[in-house]
Amino acid sequence: VAFGCTTCIGNSGPLLEPIAEAIDKGNITVGSVLSGNRNFEGRVHPQVKANYLASPPLVVAYAIAGSLKVNVATDSLGKDQDGNDVYLKDIWPSNAEVQAALREHLTQQMFEERYANVLQGPKEWQAIKVSGGETYQWNSGSTYVQNPPYFEGMTAEPGAVSNIVGARPLAVLGDSITTDHISPAGSIARNGPAGEYLTEHQVRPVDFNSYGARRGNHQVMMRGTFANIRIRNQMAPGTEGGVTKHLPSGEVMSMYDASQRYQAEGVPLVVIGGKEYGTGSSRDWAAKGTYLLGIRAVITESFERIHRSNLVGMGVLPLVFQNGQSRESLKLDGSETFDISGVTELKPRMEMDCTIHRADGSSEQIKLLCRIDTLDEVDYYKNGGILQYVLRNMMKAG
Repeated sequence: VAFGCTTCIGNSGPLLEPIAEAIDKGNITVGSVLSGNRNFEGRVHPQVKANYLASPPLVVAYAIAGSLKVNVATDSLGKDQDGNDVYLKDIWPSNAEVQAALREHLTQQMFEERYANVLQGPKEWQAIKVSGGETYQWNSGSTYVQNPPYFEGMTAEPGAVSNIVGARPLAVLGDSITTDHISPAGSIARNGPAGEYLTEHQVRPVDFNSYGARRGNHQVMMRGTFANIRIRNQMAPGTEGGVTKHLPSGEVMSMYDASQRYQAEGVPLVVIGGKEYGTGSSRDWAAKGTYLLGIRAVITESFERIHRSNLVGMGVLPLVFQNGQSRESLKLDGSETFDISGVTELKPRMEMDCTIHRADGSSEQIKLLCRIDTLDEVDYYKNGGILQYVLRNMMKAG
C-alpha cells in the first residue's frame, strides 16, 4: 500500500517473507494493480513481474478481490458480513458521492495550514546541521551525497577528441531496453555491487532505501547501472540481472565489476542494443551511469529521443546500425572488439566507419550513423559533456 512516488519508484515496502520465498522458489509470475503511471517489469517491486495500470477505485476493487483472475465487471469481489456477494457496482461511488467527499475533506484551510511554513520543513529537517556558506561542504562519510567526478582533471579548454580503438562490449542487449533496465530506481539488492558498497559503509539492509533516494551518490548509482534484476545480457546466457562476461578471461561477474576491471586495463567499452533503446522515464542517471562505467558508445538499431540526447550530454556517442544491419544480422555475441573512426572529424549525423574484429581473427567493416544531431551537440561532445561545456562558458564569461 502506497501513494505518490512510493508506488512509482518501488518504495511501497517489502512483500511478506513467506510470499517472497514462495515466488523465488517456485519462479512464480505475480502481478500488481497500481494507479501510478509506470508499469515496467520489476519497477513496483523486484519480484513483481506483471504490473497493470488502473484507476484508484479499481485498485481498491482488485485488492478486495485479492486476485487478478477475477473479472471485476461480472464476478463477486467477496462477501459482506451477512454472507451476500458484493459486486463492483455495489461499492463504486457515484459522482455525487465523490463530490460530497471532496467538499467535506478538501478545504482551503487544509492548504493554508500545510503551506504556511512550507520553507521551514518539519523538525527533522530543521535539526540537520549545516556549515553555511555559498558552496556545499562535501562530507566524505555520507552515503547519500558525494562529490561526483565529472570535473576531475578538467582544463580551461577542451582537449582533442579521439577515435575509439579496441572497445569491448560490456553488454549485448535486446529490444525495448528501458531506462529502468539501465538505471533502476527501486530497492537496492543486498547481494549486488550497490548493496555491498552500502554494507561496507556500515549501512544496514533495512536502511538501504532506494536508488532513487541515493541518486546523489554516484558510487551507489554507478554500481546500480544495468543492475535491474530483469535485464538479460546476451553475453551471459541463462542469467538475469546486471551480469556480464569479462573478456578475454571469460569470467562471469557483475557489469560494475567488469567495467572497473576494463578501466584498470585501459579498455574502452561499448554497449550493443536493439530497437527503442532507452525508452521510459527520461532518467538522467541512465546516461550518467553509462558514462561512469567507461562506456564510450552505445550502438543500437534506434534510440528513444530523450535518452539519446542525455547520452550526448554525458559525452557518450549514440550510434545506429545502417543498411538494415543489427546485432542479430551481424551475429554479435560480445566476443568482438570494435574500432570506430570519424570521431576526430565529428559532424552532425555523419556516417562513421566501424571495424568489427572477431574472436576467430576475422574482421568486418560496417557503417554507423552518429546520432549527434546538431552543431550544439557536437560542442557538448567535444567538451566531454554538457556540464563541462556550461562550466567552461561560465568561466569565460567571468
